[in-house]
Amino acid sequence: MTTRFSRLVTAALAPILVTGSLALSPIAGALDLDGYLGLPLTNRLSNVEGGGVHSALPYDLPTLERLVGEARESGLPASTYSALLLQYRLVQSTEQAGIDLESWDPFEGFAANRSNMIKSYRYYQDFQLSHRELQWAGMGGQVGGDFGGGIADIEWVTQMYDTPGLQQAARDIINHVETAFGPEAVAQLPGGLSVLADHAGDITTEDLYWFVTQVVIMQKAIYSDLMPMHYVYANEGLPGLEEMHRAGIFGDDIMDAWRDVASGDPDRIAHGNMTLLNREQGWVVSQMWDDVRGYKDGLGESFTYMMTLAGSPSVAGVPALRDYKPVTLQGTLPDGRGATLHTPLPSWDWSVYEQRWEYVTTQLLPRYRDEVEHNWPALKAKLQVPYEQQFEAARATSRIPQILGDVVHATYVTIP
Repeated sequence: MTTRFSRLVTAALAPILVTGSLALSPIAGALDLDGYLGLPLTNRLSNVEGGGVHSALPYDLPTLERLVGEARESGLPASTYSALLLQYRLVQSTEQAGIDLESWDPFEGFAANRSNMIKSYRYYQDFQLSHRELQWAGMGGQVGGDFGGGIADIEWVTQMYDTPGLQQAARDIINHVETAFGPEAVAQLPGGLSVLADHAGDITTEDLYWFVTQVVIMQKAIYSDLMPMHYVYANEGLPGLEEMHRAGIFGDDIMDAWRDVASGDPDRIAHGNMTLLNREQGWVVSQMWDDVRGYKDGLGESFTYMMTLAGSPSVAGVPALRDYKPVTLQGTLPDGRGATLHTPLPSWDWSVYEQRWEYVTTQLLPRYRDEVEHNWPALKAKLQVPYEQQFEAARATSRIPQILGDVVHATYVTIP
């Protein structure tokens, strides 16, 4: 009797065997597996609820290992147990990172998830320290702490928005531009600045909590997608990743990326890591950032622009987000002369995928690669700093009013 036919017979006899004295543990195990086949990845990006990829799946690692083993032995296509397989890999990675997946709920906000965030990024950096080719993990750990430490603490963010100087500083910048070039020039300023000037006083604590929670959801979404792959690569190599590929957990592009990462060739390694990074910024969080920016008819743009003002990756040689592509406006002075206004405000918004990806590929990626290939001792020392210290060193969010105030003084006009 074939394995597949045996499973059909088992399913047909289930009512008898479960209720009668002939119920045997091997058959019960097979029935257990049947209940986990074909499950959809309803919570794959952690944006539905806390926990794993589907609420029906177990969290006990020995149980998951047994079920996945049965699924493999059954001869069924890997795609029929993709949710079970991803849950298994996710639990393996979270246990190794010291995180309890079942209780990991990003909807509880930053304070409840602070420890998990720090453990996550420590885990990222540990992959880089043990595998020089895992550059996405190293850069993700370093930059993740920069952003997490800078914007995720609801108490600091609330304090910032309660500061009257924030809205006034944004208004001062706009008034400065209007005085120099007129109202037409104001329309060329970043939309997030105008939202801050007009509506910062309307932002509630609930709005801020929602924003911070979205950031926490994104952080877990990125972990849930990419860390199981890293765990498998480090512990089982390409064969383990090929099973995930056959299961449909990721496509050909990501499988090829992992082959590049494992190749030993510096250019292929860099390309593979770039593909993983594009998956993170494109496939995983792109729509989430769009949703944040569009929150309450555009009020969310004040949050995303604020983040662009505050963000300052600690990768050596990488400019702060606000220093990349600053605003320059062409206009006409009251006396008719043409002039250019220069102001140290970012002309872009981190939440816009195309703008974010340009910054990543022209600034972050090449400079981080250079650190790995040419300045490894310094990078290694930086990554070995206790993550709590790295996290706290990134707290720049409360300085936003000061940053905006400095912009007014640093704005100037040049005349050809």
